[in-house]
Amino acid sequence: MTALTEGGIHTPRTPEPLPEAEEIYRRWLAHLNEEFTRHQAAERRAEIVRDQLYQLYLGRPHGGKANATLTSELPLNVQQFSLDPNNITLEAEHHPDVDPERFARSKPLLWFWMMFDRSPIGLNHWLGIRFRCMLGHHLFAHMGRGVRIDHGVELTYGYNLHFDDGAIVRHRALLDDRAAIHIGESAVIGTYARIYTHTHDARNYDHVLFAPTEIGARARVGAHTILLAGTRLAAGEIIGPHGTAQGQV
Repeated sequence: MTALTEGGIHTPRTPEPLPEAEEIYRRWLAHLNEEFTRHQAAERRAEIVRDQLYQLYLGRPHGGKANATLTSELPLNVQQFSLDPNNITLEAEHHPDVDPERFARSKPLLWFWMMFDRSPIGLNHWLGIRFRCMLGHHLFAHMGRGVRIDHGVELTYGYNLHFDDGAIVRHRALLDDRAAIHIGESAVIGTYARIYTHTHDARNYDHVLFAPTEIGARARVGAHTILLAGTRLAAGEIIGPHGTAQGQV
């Protein structure tokens, strides 16, 4: 979208919500940031996430007792219980290499990350980018300034991710951070890219091997590109398909 300046030149205009909505969005994000800053314990974080998801999905505060006597209400009961991170299991916590203590603190935030994206408001681009940035400060090993993570990005543990300033991850990418992933300043990870830090021994599939993966500053990983464990992209390196006409991956 463009706007016409006095000189008749079209310049890009950043889409944004109406002022009233923007004020509410910013207040909500600030409130969540304060809550996750004050509360580090897994139990309290799970309660915060449960209460937020109740309102996002059911349109009402958490409270009351589920009526489990009516079979007609069982699907609603399943949904209600599943909004609480304590009642769900994630694939990541079945991995033998998971750090139980660190993952316990990350799990409520990972569930919030996934369920926000799957909710109707998860497609709100302006809000979603800011929501993930806020959550990343409490979930990742490091979250730089001006990082942008688009809708549907998948994480494994979260706590092994390091983002430098200005890094961009486009929608539906996978960041398999079973070991460390370092994404450098202003690097871009393209749509549906797969970034791995684990592989399997060719002679014994059950033997999992781990190696950190590093994306250098201003490097670009093209859409649908797969980076195997231990890959190190140099600064400015471009790998995989990329849109030369648009200058984007």
